[in-house]
Amino acid sequence: MNWQGVFPAVTTKFHQDGSLDMDMFFKNIDFQIESGVKGIILGGTLGESSVLSLDEKIHLTTETVKHLDGKAPVILNIAEGATKDAIYWAQKANEIGASGLMLLPPMRYSADHREVVTYLKAVANSTDLPIMIYNNPVDYKTLVTISMFEELAACKNIQAIKESTRDISNVTRMRNRFGDRFKILCGVDTLAMEELVMGADGWVAGLVCAFPKETVTVYNLIKAGKYEEALQIYRWFLPLLELDIHPKLVQYIKLAEQMAGIGTEWVRAPRLTLVGEERIKIENIIKRGLEHRPKI
Repeated sequence: MNWQGVFPAVTTKFHQDGSLDMDMFFKNIDFQIESGVKGIILGGTLGESSVLSLDEKIHLTTETVKHLDGKAPVILNIAEGATKDAIYWAQKANEIGASGLMLLPPMRYSADHREVVTYLKAVANSTDLPIMIYNNPVDYKTLVTISMFEELAACKNIQAIKESTRDISNVTRMRNRFGDRFKILCGVDTLAMEELVMGADGWVAGLVCAFPKETVTVYNLIKAGKYEEALQIYRWFLPLLELDIHPKLVQYIKLAEQMAGIGTEWVRAPRLTLVGEERIKIENIIKRGLEHRPKI
């Protein structure tokens, strides 16, 4: 598994009646691949995994693997409360052809150090698939600490970290402690350039769902050392990237996909599409971004 490059955490597309819209889903996926992303992540927050049935998750993953047919790896996110459920998904992902996993600590229960490590190791030891640990204490309330990663390093298939602590210096802490043992991917859109400059290997992105070419271009320019060129695009991009750090990031990013012509805004309850002043505000941010979109 090559954990370098841009990895979209893609949205799940719905029709207005709430049914899966696979045609629009694949239209977006194809545009992502054409734009140069290195993998597709399913089942995250943006994918509205919590409101998908078990059968829908399996169908979505199976059809994505089939549709991509080796063009890019498919990575399934695991966010479960029970260890047995997380192990089920790790094994099911392997069975239906996923290439890797993104794994959160236990959900809903505030596990301690021993419980977090035991949980993550149990899932890792149940599969040969490569794993990226999703470290997001801001949203999910559990910090995977340096000392936890020291224990997790024994699992060779735990290969990468989605770094979402909001502490840019954590990239350097991980490098100083582990060298290249773990690949580090920025998981916060508004810190992407900063973390990539500090040595992050990849970017698990959100606004890439609507703006894949710009996201990939920023990444490539930074990795080529062309910081001034990257900065010009990044400054244009920042008001849009800030849509990723709001509780309604799903509605905001889906609206951006719709306005960019590669998605729809339909969400599943309890989420509702935007209305009133909030909708006008977000539409204006996206509209300004589209009107001043850099030529790539």
